[in-house]
Amino acid sequence: MDLQTSDPFDQFQRWFDEAKTSEPNDPDAMALATVDAAGRPSVRMVLLKGVDRRGFVFYTNNESRKGTELAQTRRAALCLHWKSLRRQVRIEGPVVPVSEAEADAYFTSRSRGSRLAARASDQSRPLKDRATLLARWASETEKFGDNDPVPRPPHWSGWRVEPETIEFWSDGEFRLHDRFLFRRAGESWTVERLYP
Repeated sequence: MDLQTSDPFDQFQRWFDEAKTSEPNDPDAMALATVDAAGRPSVRMVLLKGVDRRGFVFYTNNESRKGTELAQTRRAALCLHWKSLRRQVRIEGPVVPVSEAEADAYFTSRSRGSRLAARASDQSRPLKDRATLLARWASETEKFGDNDPVPRPPHWSGWRVEPETIEFWSDGEFRLHDRFLFRRAGESWTVERLYP
């Protein structure tokens, strides 16, 4: 693999655009790794909902395990793996909450059912049974009717990972993979090739 640019955001966008045409499911799926206050790691899949030069954005219930861990440590790592392209991108850095306006705009863009579900779920907390969750969803559905706006709950928002490093990995014959690591250096980036 030869890099097509010295800018990691441009490189990411090129790969992401290719993944959107080749991945059969969820090219925006990424593993999100967090740690709790004691340093115990946790990882789960989330969806990339925005990327620009400020960073990589996803949304969640901030009262969930990941939301709590992000608020405590203010750091995260991401990994996007595109199996059809035999590529992955790893991102590490501090996290900051998105603005209220960004969270509202994204929440409004979600399907009505997804907005109601966000209000009904106490994500990551114990649930007696599925019937309880469905009853809460039905209650929210009744509360807002068919046409009333569904407001974003105050505990539901987004986070932006502000990358300090972005690594691009491409599969190679005999496991001689190509790896390039970009490191933030003030307002610019340095790049180096890594052994596979």
